Amino acid sequence: MSKELVRGLSLVDAASIVVGSIIGTGVFLKTSTMSSLVGSPGMVILIWIVAGLLSLAGALAYAELGSLMPSAGGEYVYLKEGYGDLWAFLYGWMRFWIGSPGSIAAYAVGAMTFLSGAVDLTPIGGKPAAAVIVIIFFSALNCLSVAFGGRLNSIMTGLKLMMIIGLSLGIFFFTKEGSFSHFSDKTISSNGFAGWAAFGSATLAALWAYDGWNNLPMVAGEIKNPQRNIPLSLGLGMVMILAIYCVANIAYFYALPFIEILNANSDAFPDALPVATKAAMTFLGQSGITILSAAFVFSALGAMNGSIMTGARVPYAMAKDGLFFRQLANVNEASLVPVFSIIVQGAVSILLALSGTFDQLTNYVVFSAWIFYAMVTGVVFVLRKKMPDAVRPYKTLGYPVVPIIFIILAILLLINTVVESPKESLIGLAFITAGVPFFFIFKKVNAKS
Repeated sequence: MSKELVRGLSLVDAASIVVGSIIGTGVFLKTSTMSSLVGSPGMVILIWIVAGLLSLAGALAYAELGSLMPSAGGEYVYLKEGYGDLWAFLYGWMRFWIGSPGSIAAYAVGAMTFLSGAVDLTPIGGKPAAAVIVIIFFSALNCLSVAFGGRLNSIMTGLKLMMIIGLSLGIFFFTKEGSFSHFSDKTISSNGFAGWAAFGSATLAALWAYDGWNNLPMVAGEIKNPQRNIPLSLGLGMVMILAIYCVANIAYFYALPFIEILNANSDAFPDALPVATKAAMTFLGQSGITILSAAFVFSALGAMNGSIMTGARVPYAMAKDGLFFRQLANVNEASLVPVFSIIVQGAVSILLALSGTFDQLTNYVVFSAWIFYAMVTGVVFVLRKKMPDAVRPYKTLGYPVVPIIFIILAILLLINTVVESPKESLIGLAFITAGVPFFFIFKKVNAKS
């Protein structure tokens, strides 16, 4: 008899997965990119709020589905119930090749980029080799047990929160040249609006920083009291993240003139530092470079750990349904974890880490993922009609208005991304559509076995 997953994750573990999977590198890196697109501090803060509320709207819909169907696989399970095997497989196919490995690779590359500013990585082969090492190390840790992975994630999340809050408070209380007058700076016309295309591109950048709120339902089959803990963790976690991100970005703009934020991480300034590092230096001096580099590395690795733990459950669920390689459904006898799924996921992550830049990886992930975010949110409507009498421990707040708004804005965001980033969009779509023939192959082969 094959082993099954066990419910070893508590409410604290679940909440830490939400927060820990979201807080990675985006809050430290994306402010400069967003500033160059929209041209004013006020618009950047507005976009952080819009992206946060949009992510919260999606999380509230996922909370209903997660409490209704608390099984491993998350979105795969919901799409299968709502639209059938093909759409569920295409989601899993995207998640297997781009979604989870792309996030893991992006976090690994981002972490090693930060680390290279303080440590010489050439003896071990430079940033690519270092990224490979951390992917292997954290994948191995997550093979031990889900309880161990959950505790590790909780500890890393707690420390990340302390670092971001400490940075923000340090700026407000100890930066001598800080001023709220910096918020009046801008680079575009007096109306302060750069156009909807730029607004959409900046929103996409912010959404990367919020991405990861969908991870929790992937491990729903291993969460204790999922009907209560899934909605509670998603709702509270998203509100906390939105508040922290806004406070952190207000701190950046308080500490630095707008022109310095624009020049951060700019190609025109090869030695430019990330916004968060420059802001920290206003009260920590040169030591801020080392301290923030360490904080960035730790934060990125924490988010990567959450992605490794949750992402491996999707191919596991597909394989159990006979829609993927059957070996991926194997649960280790000792650890009760889908070890083979974690190993394969790590291998794909390594390939992506060696093949693309940080921004390319994040764009592939966000565009591909948001196609299915919109579709999964639509499952709420499908199942309300298909399963009207089902017990729903939690119902989507603001239904039907909130999920409708989420779907409409998600579609508009995707259209804008196709127009503004056609290459990344086409690559994302190509990965998804490439799964269609493989769906029929797996159906045919596994039907015979």
